[in-house]
Amino acid sequence: MYRAGLSNAPAWVALSLAAALLAGCSTTEEDRTANWSPNRIYAEAKEEADGGAYDKAVPLYEKLEGRAAGTPLAQQAQLDKAYAQYRAGDKPQAIATLDRFMKLHPASPAMDYALYLKGVVNFNDDLGMFAWLTRQDLSERDQKAAKESFESFKELATRFPESRYAQDARQRMNYIVNSLAQYEVHVARYYYTRGAYLAAINRAQIALAEYREVPALEEALYIMVRSYDALGMNDLRDDARRVLTTNYPQSSYLTEGFRGKDDPWWKLW
Repeated sequence: MYRAGLSNAPAWVALSLAAALLAGCSTTEEDRTANWSPNRIYAEAKEEADGGAYDKAVPLYEKLEGRAAGTPLAQQAQLDKAYAQYRAGDKPQAIATLDRFMKLHPASPAMDYALYLKGVVNFNDDLGMFAWLTRQDLSERDQKAAKESFESFKELATRFPESRYAQDARQRMNYIVNSLAQYEVHVARYYYTRGAYLAAINRAQIALAEYREVPALEEALYIMVRSYDALGMNDLRDDARRVLTTNYPQSSYLTEGFRGKDDPWWKLW
């Protein structure tokens, strides 16, 4: 009786199958760091990151976290991994890494840097490489990241006022406040241009109530003047104009109207 099997198969079939089995076994990726010391792994990861190969640095830092667990080097690996993830464009993972670091090491001497880096990751949550083509400013996009960035910088400045990162954090906080106020005014202008004058007034009032001494408030007052005028509310219009001229006696809005979008108030950091 004939039995199908390798013993009866042509020699070339058996060889082909054996080669396929060997090829399958060879696909298992070898860990080149298996015999490396933690210091060597860190040196290799840092070299990759310094050369801009952040995607290659991240897995090395992850290996180092395991090999050097419980040591200061493992903590450094976490922070460096977060920075590499950020520079590689993986901002959600960078935030997750920093949150994990702060949860596991609340007393770390590098806590100020972790807070600063988390603020920077959200602060630079930009519009992408072609943003300049649209002339869209930072106030015209979702403000969630900006608010989270502000909270990180605020915690840094409050808990570590003498940190080397504190002064820069305070400057970025001022910038964010300007951006958030301008966001409210941007929405108010949007409503005004579409004839939704009450909505425009409400958003302008939010900016005036929540922010102090920021450039956007001048335009907020002007929007209120124009909106009250359009609604025929002359007394409120005159009150808003009086506040505008008192606080901004040289205001160009009263003579030139809205500023052109070709000259935004903001600048890239």
